[in-house]
Amino acid sequence: MLSSIPAEILKGIRLTIVFGLLTGVVYPLVFTGFSQVVFNQAANGSLITRNGQVVGSELIGQEFTSDRYFHGRPSATATPYAADNSAGSNLGPTNPALISRVASSARAYRNENGLGPDAKVPVDAVTTDFSGFDPDISEANALLQVDRVTKARGLDATRVRALVERYVQGRILWIFGEPYVNVLDLNLALDSGEAG
Repeated sequence: MLSSIPAEILKGIRLTIVFGLLTGVVYPLVFTGFSQVVFNQAANGSLITRNGQVVGSELIGQEFTSDRYFHGRPSATATPYAADNSAGSNLGPTNPALISRVASSARAYRNENGLGPDAKVPVDAVTTDFSGFDPDISEANALLQVDRVTKARGLDATRVRALVERYVQGRILWIFGEPYVNVLDLNLALDSGEAG
C-alpha cells in the first residue's frame, strides 16, 4: 500500500495539470473566440463610438448634470458611475439615511423638472441600482424630463417625446423587466439633431 503512494501522487499531479489546462486555458480560449465571432460588440464592452472616438458604453451609466441632457439614475459609487467601484448602498428600506436621501432626491427631481410638490416621481429617479452605475432609466422617468430638456435646448416638446419613444427598449423576451431607455444613446441622439 505504501509503495503505491508515489504512483498515486504522480497520477494526481498529472490529473491536476490536465484539468488545469482544460478548464484554465482551453475552455476560456474556446469561449472567448466564440464570443468574439458571434457576439463581438457585447464581448468588447458594448462600446459606443462617434467619429472614431469611444464616448461610452451601453452598459455603464455616465453623469449628466446639464439641463440640456436627460439624467440617469443616481449612482451609489463613491465617484459617480465609477465602473471600477461597483457597489450599491446596502441600505434597507427602513433605514433613516435611505429614507432621507430618497426624500431629498425626490424634492430635487421635482424642482429640476418643474413638477409640483406632490407629483409622483419614478422610483428609478431617486434610488440607485445594485451596481451603482445603471445606464438605463424608465420610460416614465425619461418622459418627465422632456420639458426641462426641450426648454434648455429650445426644441419642440412633441419631437423630443417622439425621440424618447423611439429609443424605448422593450421587455426582454416580451415578458421580463420593464421598458427602459439608455440615457447615453438618447443624449447622443439629441446631440446629433434627431429631435430637430
